[in-house]
Amino acid sequence: MNFLKRLKYKYRLVILNDYSFEEVVSVRLTKMNVFSIIGSSIILLIALVTILIAFTPIREYIPGYPDGSTRRDLIINAILLDSLENEIRIREQFMENLRDIIAGREPRIFEYSPDTSMRVDEISFARSRQDSLLRAQIEGEDQFNIQVSQEMVLAGNPTTTHFLPPTKGLIINRFNPEQNHFGVDLVTDINQPVLAVKEGTVIFANWTLETGYVIQIQHNNNFLSLYKHNAELLKRVGEFVNAGEAIAIVGNSGELTTGPHLHFELWQNGSPLNPESHILF
Repeated sequence: MNFLKRLKYKYRLVILNDYSFEEVVSVRLTKMNVFSIIGSSIILLIALVTILIAFTPIREYIPGYPDGSTRRDLIINAILLDSLENEIRIREQFMENLRDIIAGREPRIFEYSPDTSMRVDEISFARSRQDSLLRAQIEGEDQFNIQVSQEMVLAGNPTTTHFLPPTKGLIINRFNPEQNHFGVDLVTDINQPVLAVKEGTVIFANWTLETGYVIQIQHNNNFLSLYKHNAELLKRVGEFVNAGEAIAIVGNSGELTTGPHLHFELWQNGSPLNPESHILF
C-alpha cells in the first residue's frame, strides 16, 4: 500500500531561467504518469521498428535474413527439385517396365492424371485485342521467312539450299527449257520491290535491249540468280546483299515484255534449274 501511495505522490518539474530565475515551464507529474509515458513510448518504438522491418527492404540488412538473390535461388531450386522428382519418377517407371519385360510380363502403361480442378467450360477462348495485335505483329515479321514445302523436299535439291521468293506475284509462264524459257514469269504490280532470294554478290547490273534492266547475283554452291525486266536497279556490281534485301523494282523494261512482271531464273554449275523446285512462290 505504501508503494502504491508513493506512486501517486505528485511532483512538480520546473524549468527556470538561470539568470532571472523566471519559471519557464512547470509540469506536475506522478511516478505513475512517468512510468506510463515511458512504457507507451517503448511500445510505440517497438511497433514502428516492427513495421519498418516487416514492410521495407531494411529487413534484408538484418543478419540471417535472406536477401533477394537468396530468395530467387530458393525458388529456382524448388523448380529444379520438382523437375528432378519428375525425372526420377519417369526413370522408376522405365525400370519397372524393364523388369517386367525381362520377367516375361507385359509392360505397364503409366497414365498421367491431369489436374481437373479447373473445368473446361470455364476456360474463355475469346480473342482479345492484345491477342489480335500480337498475331498481326508475328504475321508481319514472318512474311520474309524461308518456308519449305514437301514438294520442294521431294524435288531433290542437291545442296539442301532454300531460297526466298523474289517478289509477290502470280506465275504466268513456267520453266520450259525446250522453248528456251529458263525461268518463271511473275506478274505483279509495278514498283513492287524485287528481293534477293539468297545472300550473295552482285556480278551484273546493267541495261540490255531485250530484257531491260537486269541484275545477277552469285551465291554459294555455284548458284546464280537472274532478275530481268526491272524498272530500276538498287544495287551495283560488287555489292554484297542479304537474303530478302531489295535489289530492284519490278518494271516493264526491254523489248521482250508485255507488261509489268519479273522474269526470274536460277542456275547452278551452268545449268538452269526449275525455280519452282527450290522456291515456294
